[in-house]
Amino acid sequence: MAAVSASVTMLFLSLLSRHRALAGRERVHNAIDNTFFLLRRGALPEALPTLPGHEMQVLDARGRVISATPALRGRPRIAAFAPERGHINAQRTVPLPASVGGHMKILAVRIEPKAHRHHYGRGSMLAYIASPEIPWYASRRSALAATAAAALATAGAFAVAYRSTARALSPVEQVRAEFAEITATDVSRRVPVPDHQEFRAMVQTLNSTQDSLEATVTDLRQFTSAASHDMRSPLAGIRLLLEEALLYPDEVDWPQVAHDTLAAVDRQHAILTDLVELSRLDSGEPLHMQSTDLTDLTDAELRHRPSGRIPITSDLREHLTVECDRDLICRVLANLLDNADRHAATWIKVRVGRSTQGTAAELEVSDDGDGIPPDQREKVFERFVRLKSSRERDPNGTGLGLPISRHIGRLHNGTLTVEPSHPPGARLLMRLPLSQPQ
Repeated sequence: MAAVSASVTMLFLSLLSRHRALAGRERVHNAIDNTFFLLRRGALPEALPTLPGHEMQVLDARGRVISATPALRGRPRIAAFAPERGHINAQRTVPLPASVGGHMKILAVRIEPKAHRHHYGRGSMLAYIASPEIPWYASRRSALAATAAAALATAGAFAVAYRSTARALSPVEQVRAEFAEITATDVSRRVPVPDHQEFRAMVQTLNSTQDSLEATVTDLRQFTSAASHDMRSPLAGIRLLLEEALLYPDEVDWPQVAHDTLAAVDRQHAILTDLVELSRLDSGEPLHMQSTDLTDLTDAELRHRPSGRIPITSDLREHLTVECDRDLICRVLANLLDNADRHAATWIKVRVGRSTQGTAAELEVSDDGDGIPPDQREKVFERFVRLKSSRERDPNGTGLGLPISRHIGRLHNGTLTVEPSHPPGARLLMRLPLSQPQ
């Protein structure tokens, strides 16, 4: 019986150690996958996410530490070895700095230039991941507990448990390997949904996450393409203008050249300003929410707005209170008024009132211009989209004013829409939730 108990104890501790080692390797693989994902998106953050029981450093081609987990920030590189030529990784056991303590297994992974898209030069980078060295008995506490419990276990029951555990871990490893391959090669692929009921929901969740990731990457590519196109246009115009002036320097009206160049620079500056604003909004930066009288805020903005080519009338009879970031709501009003000023023929009207249901405050800007065709009323909120009439009236616009305004509305749990207008013209309506009475 003593021999059976000893065997059961050793097998149990070996399985526990194997499980912890598998969990450790899983965290290491996830850390490597996450590092490659961050490199594909651009520069790594100086502080990498905390890895329970693990530490990580990323070095550039010159051997400088450019990113690390919190415990290793500001510390020198934790190892000096690198994978041999023709190998991607290498592993050794080395002591960590005194602040961390102990001996750890160090995995060195080479990161080829194509993985970081030459963001850190053309040389290979290195990632070091330090993992705890797990003994065969897992830990002293585990050894004591297992020894006490082994007397109550039988060899047959443990064999069944061992086979069940191995069988349960096998689908997890298969899913992990498949997901890692998808992340490294083609994000449009999906993990096959297994027949195993316990893992079906997990794989479906992974695939849903992958759907969201693919949609985000697609949106980012489209946005980058549109932004680069709109950034190149002013530069191309400036270059053409100056080249033509230099070809015929004696025939050129240089003050006019300077005026045209400044106009192109102003358009590029406007695009950059809007892109910075979009980036700030997309980053999830906290809003400075305050209880605000929307009517008073609108009235103050109208009084401080310089006179445009079209007179503005207002209907601000009802005072309504909303929770909002005042600067952002003023930005929305300015964008809507700028848009109306470009298209209006003889009048622009601003109204603040209560919605029909009585649950929202409405900020409405309307004009008697050409209006927006029904089939274009959603398209105008796409980034960099400008209708033909808008390009003709103001070739220097950015096509970002309305998208920014709708984004601000959504951050306030509100909406911004193009509504039918009678008489004809454009009618843009923002709805914001009313503050709850105290």
